[in-house]
Amino acid sequence: MQDRDLSEYSPSLSSTSRHLSCDHQLCEWGSNCKNPKDPCPYILNYDDLENTTSAGFLVEDKLHLASVGDRTARKMLQASVVLGCGRKQGGSFFDGAAPDGVMGLGPGDISVPSLLAKAGLIQNCFSLCFDENDSGRILFGDRGHASQQSTPFLPIQGTYVAYFVGVESYCVGNSCLKRSGFKALVDSGSSFTYLPSEVYNELVSEFDKQVNAKRISFQEGLWDYCYNASSQELHNIPAIQLKFPRNQNFVVHNPTYSIPHHQGFTMFCLSLQPTDGSYGIIGREYAPRHVGFAYLLSLTIMV
Repeated sequence: MQDRDLSEYSPSLSSTSRHLSCDHQLCEWGSNCKNPKDPCPYILNYDDLENTTSAGFLVEDKLHLASVGDRTARKMLQASVVLGCGRKQGGSFFDGAAPDGVMGLGPGDISVPSLLAKAGLIQNCFSLCFDENDSGRILFGDRGHASQQSTPFLPIQGTYVAYFVGVESYCVGNSCLKRSGFKALVDSGSSFTYLPSEVYNELVSEFDKQVNAKRISFQEGLWDYCYNASSQELHNIPAIQLKFPRNQNFVVHNPTYSIPHHQGFTMFCLSLQPTDGSYGIIGREYAPRHVGFAYLLSLTIMV
């Protein structure tokens, strides 16, 4: 399948777009509207970035889809989906950024996969894969291969609100740590990976013991554990392994981020951050190289 150059979407330039009204069944914030026929607002708070939000209005429009497979039998169709068109964004990640939008891919009723499945167009599943350059594609209705590993999603207060999984244990290199597991949110919208503070402290301490490189201070950076990579020696960078239920493993073979030519030398950092929250976040820096398919009530891991 060939990639296409896509222009920015603007509802005002689309003949099929319309605002969702506040009295629509999918309008979560409708009770805050003065008039039930006003455009339905949305506000999204990003868990991984303090005080970072996106707010705007919900828009319904037609999504153009093509089937994958034999070109001679390819089908084209249009499907109604709901998107969030941003009007105001703020916080550490969006300071100075232009208004953007939101396309829901979660398990909720308003997400694009859920709407397509309810319309009978696809199975209730999709695949989302990026390469290391953040280029990739979404395949709606794709369950992946039967040989791939899977682990169940976890409900939060009885509801599947996002893609939470249970991490039973974790290892650095060949050393598996004793602390009990934790919940983690698999989130391609999060740039980086976060661990509960106690888990983070134990894991980075073990990583620091095993890596054979000199640790250096990088005060203006995002991460606390950075190392000088300029020497000619071959660095031993231990893998990080998360163990899920069903005896499934998620291995990040190189959990570092390289920063070339900083103050005259090259460095690499363990790209993990602590969080005071009760759960971790597996973000885009780790997930796209390993997590391929999310569907129904389980996550499938590409190995």
